Amino acid sequence: MTENQQKVLFRFHSAILDEEITETMWSDIIDAEKGIYKLDNIPFFGPLIATDDIFYAKFDEKEGAIVYKETIETSGNSIIQIVILKDNFDQEIIREKLNEMDCVSEVLNEKYFVAEIKKACDYSVVKQLLNEYSELGLLDFAEPCLSKKHSDDLLK
Repeated sequence: MTENQQKVLFRFHSAILDEEITETMWSDIIDAEKGIYKLDNIPFFGPLIATDDIFYAKFDEKEGAIVYKETIETSGNSIIQIVILKDNFDQEIIREKLNEMDCVSEVLNEKYFVAEIKKACDYSVVKQLLNEYSELGLLDFAEPCLSKKHSDDLLK
């Protein structure tokens, strides 16, 4: 955390957990007076927002926190959620392969992690890798926040 960052509260319905979720994430302050921030975290369950997206948030008295309201500008990055299905499969194998493609990830536990796909990355290559592991029954994945650029990568 730096002095130019702020924790922002995100409240949303998680399709994965089928429940209301609260997630707090670090965000860069763009203009505190106008409530403009840039996400500096990879959301674990988050709403349709990716790292580096710019959004509007404001202080909510009831929550006692700055609360996300809406995304203003998308970065072109995407967020992929990955669930490990086999007990003996080490998630570090897939995380290292993703890292080699410049896709950083954050681990929640031994069965679940999220990956950030940078805008410059060819998502068709990433998806091919994920599909290979999925077809082997080792993992499953969801694309809750897939950018237009990455959707277009799949059409090539």
